[in-house]
Amino acid sequence: MSEEKLRELLVTPGFVNAPAFEAAAKEARERGQDIEDFLVEKDLIKDEQLGQLVAGSFQMPFANLHEEKIDDRLLNLVPELVARTHGVILFGRDEKGVKAGVRNPSDVDIIHLLEKRIGEPLFLYYVTKRGFLDALSHYRVGLKNEFTKIVEKLKDPGLSREARDGVTVTIVDMLLRYGYESKASDIHIEPHMKTMAVRFRIDGVMHDVLEIQKGLLELILTRIKILARMRTDEHRAAQDGRLEFEADGEKVDVRVSVVPVTEGENVVMRLLSAKSRQYSLTDLGLSDRDYDRAMRTMRNPHGMILVTGPTGSGKTTTIYAMLKVLNTREVHIATIEDPVEYDIEGVSQIQVNPRTNLTFAKGLRAIVRQDPDIIMVGEIRDEETAGIAVNSAMTGHLVLSTLHANDAATTLPRLLDMGVEPYLVASTVNVVVAQRLVRKICHRCRESHELSPDERKLIESNENLQHLIGQSLDGLRLYKGSGCSVCAETGYSGRIGIFEVLEMDEEVRGLITNHAPSGDIMKVARKNGMTTMLEDGIGKVLSGATTLGEILRATKE
Repeated sequence: MSEEKLRELLVTPGFVNAPAFEAAAKEARERGQDIEDFLVEKDLIKDEQLGQLVAGSFQMPFANLHEEKIDDRLLNLVPELVARTHGVILFGRDEKGVKAGVRNPSDVDIIHLLEKRIGEPLFLYYVTKRGFLDALSHYRVGLKNEFTKIVEKLKDPGLSREARDGVTVTIVDMLLRYGYESKASDIHIEPHMKTMAVRFRIDGVMHDVLEIQKGLLELILTRIKILARMRTDEHRAAQDGRLEFEADGEKVDVRVSVVPVTEGENVVMRLLSAKSRQYSLTDLGLSDRDYDRAMRTMRNPHGMILVTGPTGSGKTTTIYAMLKVLNTREVHIATIEDPVEYDIEGVSQIQVNPRTNLTFAKGLRAIVRQDPDIIMVGEIRDEETAGIAVNSAMTGHLVLSTLHANDAATTLPRLLDMGVEPYLVASTVNVVVAQRLVRKICHRCRESHELSPDERKLIESNENLQHLIGQSLDGLRLYKGSGCSVCAETGYSGRIGIFEVLEMDEEVRGLITNHAPSGDIMKVARKNGMTTMLEDGIGKVLSGATTLGEILRATKE
């Protein structure tokens, strides 16, 4: 849709204010980005709301492909290349006929062609770019079979050395591509006594993917080491490296770690895909109230925003989503990270480097001397970094950082334990966001069910849970995934955050100044409207986003 038409759709009715739209349109042009995508990325409008407005302008219905159950049989009637090129996807059927999602409703030629191909009329629905790309991932379900066929080729004893090398290259390329398409964060290659296991970490959980004969380990290892610029003749020492590969038009950065173990060498490849981190704040799972709190504190020109939780709880993703909103041409943003996971255009990013003695504290000192408007510190790990970060917030900078703490209330005493004066903590911290990640129920195979005996027993034995659910257990229905090809029969696909957002007020500041324990801070914060992670999680269970077991696992309730 043209910029003029979008302006008419969004600005005139007041969905987006004019200055914000003009700034976003200008920046999208400069970066060569799709303006619709950029508006959503900047949290100026939600993806679904934008889709509904555009669909209305074309006088056609809107389909949210994130929520639709994709029919694989219909999907595969249109080759992926045709679907991707023309922006059209067959996703379901109702009493009227076949439902087709389209990106360009005016492309009538492809619609007529597809109607002839399938012998049925198509009923068109407008879909957003994000929803369309998400639906295209359903074409990838058969990739595992393709991988297995290629591995079988290596078992041929008559295979020449050149052919064997070629097949090895293909195996490693496919490992990376399959990991990317499966949305894996890590690829593990683990040698055992007689076999080699390939496992993917998807949505925080390890999945067995393949078991390959042990004799192929050396071939695959050598290829990975060459790509990651490691020593191929070193087998006794740990090595780190990195490589890049291209998938779906984007470069994916891969951090490679090789460690010697008793049965050979263990390989872990971490996939850092910019596309997998293309989250806006609205995508993360923040409730409307918590989202408003976060946006309100981000508008402050100085102070601290802290995101806390254990390793793997999504803290960096939340920080990056905030930086996307804050990153405009009017401000200078500088970061100090370990490692720099994703390049952000227009942001000065510094990589911690112990070899050159560039620590968080020294890098942060250097950043402050350049006087940026916004500073992001990858993690506050020690007293020195904490002190510099707090003083930067005191002297007119907006500072974003992460911290390891169990919940929002314990974050503030943790800063005191790092030697920061209570009055400095009270006067600089604007908001603390504590979070965990839970797996989302697969939208394709989600179904409601009555409480199982185990679930009923669990809730009845926990007064806190009964209070939060707030309704009779008789007739209460929860949700689960029955398992399908898209979620690899797990019932889960993707992850969502559960949050507690503690916005500082005078009462909490007084408690900090008086060295109050975290329990007292939690009581006051809850009295003043803060939702705990467990409360937020139960809300997501009742809405069908996740399961009770996931929430209890994440919160250790």
